[in-house]
Amino acid sequence: MTRPRKILLFTGGGILLLLLLIVIALLTFDFNRIKPYINRRVSEATGRVFEIRGDLRLDWRRSADEGGWHAWIPWPRPSAQDVVMSNPDWAKTGPQMLNLKRVAVSFNPWPLLGRRLVLQDLDVDGLLLNLERTTDARNNWTFKKPEEPAPPSAWDVDLGKVAVRNAALRYLDPNSKLDLKADAHTMDGVDPKGYGLQFTAGGSYRHAPITGSGKTGSILSLKDKHAVFPVQGDLHIGKNAIGVEGSVTQPTAVTAIDLNLSLAGSSMSNLYPLTGVLLPDTPPYATKGHLIGRLNTSGSDWTYEKFTGKVGQSDLSGTLEYKVQKPRPLLRGTLVSNQLRLVDLGPTVKADSNADKKKNRDVSAKQPEGKALPVEQFSTQHWDALDADVSFTGRKIIRDKALPIDDLATEIHMKDKVLTLTPLNFGVAGGKLTSNISLNGQTKEIQAQIKTAARGLKVKRLFPTLESMQASIGEVNANASLSGTGNSIAAMMASANGELKAAVSEGTVSKFILEAAGLNIPNAVFSKVFGDKQVKMNCLANDFDVKNGVMQTKYFVLDTTDAVVTVNGTINLSTEVMDLDIHPKTKGLRIISLRSPLYVKGTFKDPDIGLQKGAIAAKAGGAIALGVLSPLAAIIPLINPGRTDDVDCARLLADYREKPHAPPPRRKKRD
Repeated sequence: MTRPRKILLFTGGGILLLLLLIVIALLTFDFNRIKPYINRRVSEATGRVFEIRGDLRLDWRRSADEGGWHAWIPWPRPSAQDVVMSNPDWAKTGPQMLNLKRVAVSFNPWPLLGRRLVLQDLDVDGLLLNLERTTDARNNWTFKKPEEPAPPSAWDVDLGKVAVRNAALRYLDPNSKLDLKADAHTMDGVDPKGYGLQFTAGGSYRHAPITGSGKTGSILSLKDKHAVFPVQGDLHIGKNAIGVEGSVTQPTAVTAIDLNLSLAGSSMSNLYPLTGVLLPDTPPYATKGHLIGRLNTSGSDWTYEKFTGKVGQSDLSGTLEYKVQKPRPLLRGTLVSNQLRLVDLGPTVKADSNADKKKNRDVSAKQPEGKALPVEQFSTQHWDALDADVSFTGRKIIRDKALPIDDLATEIHMKDKVLTLTPLNFGVAGGKLTSNISLNGQTKEIQAQIKTAARGLKVKRLFPTLESMQASIGEVNANASLSGTGNSIAAMMASANGELKAAVSEGTVSKFILEAAGLNIPNAVFSKVFGDKQVKMNCLANDFDVKNGVMQTKYFVLDTTDAVVTVNGTINLSTEVMDLDIHPKTKGLRIISLRSPLYVKGTFKDPDIGLQKGAIAAKAGGAIALGVLSPLAAIIPLINPGRTDDVDCARLLADYREKPHAPPPRRKKRD
């Protein structure tokens, strides 16, 4: 044997012998002897007390993930029992941050040659983990920083699959008012959907109690982009019931959250503690949809797509996107209701203030007796929680027969605590009612502005329950511009300023209504017995000036072929009291007429409509006095020979076409 071969043979044999001695040493060495060293070094590095209190050992195991000759090389698998790490002194979650009954991990020896530590099959059993944050941005999972920054490590660390058995977790974060507790334990048997852990949850979120249970996978892959981690749960947070079922793929990249989500509760406003999304008061709701989450360093996007559900008895569907950004999150999307019950919109506009209608919404305000305008307060407390751009369409309105509303469409915008509905469109009585509404919540009391235009409203459809109006062919057009200040509809109207104008350019009107208003008794009886007749309407126009909640008639005129009816007086929106006088004037001769002015007084809820008795008494007294002299002379006071001129409809309609104006909302002195 040549000298070089002898050298090579002895060298190779020495290396193999050294490796064999190392393996024998590793197999026979008592690793518990180095526990004090490990405990001390980890404690010094983290600034916490770290201890391996139980057995520390090294086993060897062949990897099922390897192929070829690599599969025959066993991997080292260190394990430790009863591992603890202390909490910082300020922590409120207990003395220990971490407690492990047993932990074991395998690592691939071959990547060590390239300065890569590949950890695989991390197995955790009996985990107690307390995570905590403080209001000053400290947390208990950030450890002591070294006095001198260490140079970048030349080693890379990869972590593969993680299996957890029997865990107790707690997360305390006063910033988000979250105190979440969860206990998980390994399921018996094999689940076909991959579930391996059952959990129960408790705690609170924004002062709302949390209860629930569910299942997750027991093995979590942190490397495989296509690995699926199943999740299923049913939770109650406050007054909201939440159901999730789906999967998380590639958990290290949070772009892969894909869940079927169901939500239910007594009112959508109760979702604010859960989501931070400001939603209106509603009747009980329930939805099901598809939740997709995308997170990145600049924020996160959550999409609740193609969801369906109900609010009260109204159906609801659409897609909503919630984008986390600065200075406020943004909610945008599209909502559609194919059949919308108008009563389900009542809570949104605070129009169901009676307690019996609010028992499911936990609202305590009660509508005063005799008050028609809603007094329930809008709360602007959370209007700065987010911005919003949401479109809503109600394709068919289910409502009382007396309400001639057909459909609804609006664009809802919220920015800097200013809520606008631009536009808010209703299909009403065969026409359109278009409004632009602005509610400024930046001040203590809301500053409101509304501009409304009504076009092509059919008179007969405005009064669907009034049989005498069904032959009318008239159309109503109107404009209004109002501003007001207050935190309820009643308060806004009580402080309103602006103008209201309306006109009916042509059409017909029930003759019975005119004759009854004029108390032309024979004609009224004739019309009532033998059927209604229609009278041609030349025009109807009105113009109200509104100051500090009081509507004052500038003019209110109805001109027909038979008569001219004028109205004057006031409507007080603050006290809800009317004081109107109605004056019918004939255009022809009327026999046996007690034609007299009418009055409309009283409140909105209890109006008093009647005859001005002084005028009737004068006519009746005259008839009695003449009747003493001659029965024929007694009818003279009942003859109405007067004739009034036609109204200048062209001028009135020209005035109506001038758009009304409203001053900016005024702040009240106490603000």
